[in-house]
Amino acid sequence: MPEHGKINYVEFPSRDPEATKRFFGEAFGWTFEDYGPDYIAFSGQGLDGGFYRSALAARTAVGSALVVLYSNDLEATLRKVQAAGGTIVRPVFAFPGGRRFHFTEPGGNELAVWSDPAE
Repeated sequence: MPEHGKINYVEFPSRDPEATKRFFGEAFGWTFEDYGPDYIAFSGQGLDGGFYRSALAARTAVGSALVVLYSNDLEATLRKVQAAGGTIVRPVFAFPGGRRFHFTEPGGNELAVWSDPAE
């Protein structure tokens, strides 16, 4: 149930919503609901949201917020991201509390995946 004053939904630009939909379906198992050729929505992924057609993309280099996904097997997720057409823009690195990598999806957006520290 939506809570007053809490983040409820996130929308991303995408240069190619169909490619974005294929990528997230293959890499992470997401499903989408189409709202015409210029908008796709997702739900049940920790936070609901969508992708809208745009010539722009969300990248940290231009000040965009970074959305970070969790994985219980970082290397396996990295392989799935690459196999689905993602581009690794920052290889796996350690940070206080874990490890992560950054990637761009075919629609141009940068996201990251983190995992607990290696044991």
